[in-house]
Amino acid sequence: MAVISYGTMSEPVGAPSPPAAPLRLLVVGGGGIGGVVAAHLFRLGANVTLLTRNELTADAINQGGLVVRGDGPLGRVTASATTSLPSDTAPFDFIILATQPPEVESAARAVVRHLAENGAFVCLQNGLCELRLADIAGGSRVLGAIVAWGATMVEPGVYDRTAAGGFMLGWLDGAIDERLTRLGHLLEAIGPVTLTNNLLGARWSKLALNCAVSSLGTVGGERLGPLLKHRFIRRLALELMSEVVAVARAESVVLEKVSGTIDLEWIALTAEEKSAKLGSPALLAKHALLLAVGTRYRRLRSSMLHAIERGATPSVDFLNGEVVCRGESHGVATPVNAAIRDAIWTIANGGAKPSLAALQALYLKTRS
Repeated sequence: MAVISYGTMSEPVGAPSPPAAPLRLLVVGGGGIGGVVAAHLFRLGANVTLLTRNELTADAINQGGLVVRGDGPLGRVTASATTSLPSDTAPFDFIILATQPPEVESAARAVVRHLAENGAFVCLQNGLCELRLADIAGGSRVLGAIVAWGATMVEPGVYDRTAAGGFMLGWLDGAIDERLTRLGHLLEAIGPVTLTNNLLGARWSKLALNCAVSSLGTVGGERLGPLLKHRFIRRLALELMSEVVAVARAESVVLEKVSGTIDLEWIALTAEEKSAKLGSPALLAKHALLLAVGTRYRRLRSSMLHAIERGATPSVDFLNGEVVCRGESHGVATPVNAAIRDAIWTIANGGAKPSLAALQALYLKTRS
């Protein structure tokens, strides 16, 4: 009997009711996350189609399948991919969107006609993309899947899973229904699944983490473990997350713990901690927590950095930029998020290169 976690409780949910026909699944995006998700679904024997715009990736998958290495290696999985869908394609019960955030709306519009009437988009992106997709398909046809693991595509069709973990699933309206449960059972093949009735609270908590981890990794050009060994980088991370927490409070969002353990309300710097010259016991504990995060996810590499290296648009406007814009609407200052947003765009536009020195310059700039 499968067990899916609900919030802080774990309850047996039993096997889902057998559907009249196997679920039809579409994975859109053949990058790191999409490739690993598709590989597990193909290995399960699910009725899955993988759609990627990259012809090289599609050709590699059609010739050699999907290869997953790294944390919890899956090995080689027989699979197929396509770069387009025929107009008469049968509707899909779930369309799993695994593109980068800047592409999610155009990707959804391109395939929404293939979504079953009672089907749903599954949003894997970081940020608050469910709200954007709700404008395209309706809130009742959009659910969020918060990804608690990492992966990169090292070459077409070959993937490196850089961290273990699972998913947190939820609807925007907080419902926990059969559709959510069935998807949860399906995704358990990849990692532990938690169902939440507070998707936005979970999303904002993950947003705070991404605004620090992904953005610092982009500017620093290094994996998470080596970066978080530096105290000044941990300080930047704490300041970035603190600003996100302040904006979330202004939006009356009740934050959830990240992966059930990282309490963003606690980790946010107090006024005393922001001005203290010597570390208090609480501040030292926050640094220790970030060191532990760096150890657990030491191989995690920023997907934004990977996007820039591929010549793609970074998702910074969906992360730090989102926080800056929402902060402005509430009169909440977010200077560190604004500074790192600008630094990432400078790198993306060729005006600088990722490096530890770039993070040091950012740290000094934000002290003034």
